Amino acid sequence: MRNTWIIAKRELASYFSSPVAYVFIVIFLLLMGFFTFMMGGFFRYNEASLLSFFVWHPWLYMLLVPAVGMRLWAEERRMGTLELLFTMPVTLAQAITGKFLAGWLFLGFALLLTLPMPITVFYLGEPDLGPMLTGYFGSFLIAGTYLAISGMTSACTRNQVISFITSVVICLFLVLAGYPPVTSLLLKWGAANWLVEFAAGLSIIFHFESMQRGVLDLRDLIYFGTLTTFALFTTAIILRNRR
Repeated sequence: MRNTWIIAKRELASYFSSPVAYVFIVIFLLLMGFFTFMMGGFFRYNEASLLSFFVWHPWLYMLLVPAVGMRLWAEERRMGTLELLFTMPVTLAQAITGKFLAGWLFLGFALLLTLPMPITVFYLGEPDLGPMLTGYFGSFLIAGTYLAISGMTSACTRNQVISFITSVVICLFLVLAGYPPVTSLLLKWGAANWLVEFAAGLSIIFHFESMQRGVLDLRDLIYFGTLTTFALFTTAIILRNRR
């Protein structure tokens, strides 16, 4: 565990040692604000809630999180430091977990900087605190899932652009799998009901919607945990084969 935190702290420090992290945070906050107030109609609904804020998270993370995750392993391979990392007294699991935790904590820090949003809602009305807390928790889980997928694609190539595009495509599939137009199209094509329900169950949005309403369902937690664990496990297999 000690080695894991050493790697995590080293990686986290590397994020803030370059201007890329600050550019990412600024773009993240600007896009969140734009989509919440301009596209989400925050004031138009005249409702003290963060639904117009959380609804965009799966879509924005789909583009922003791969930008963080694409460098996790591709950068190590490009610079030739991956072999050096494997010669250190750390296991492969510790290296993968440490790098993942660093990226996840960085994304969590960026998410915390959106706290003026709930403060604004409390200033304007009397919202329910439960959906806000579960919404933030669900958003953090989505970021972790996308990051694990991005790390998996980063382990496949030393080209960060290829890693970015591949992870965006995978995340897009997870978003669109249960999207109403997609499920309607499957029904139109004559797909069986069980297949449509299975596709809906693969969707990030499907499992995030209940959290936006303040419901913590064990099935949703298992979904995010399974996806994240599978992506990290696949990353370990890829790196072990390359090692």
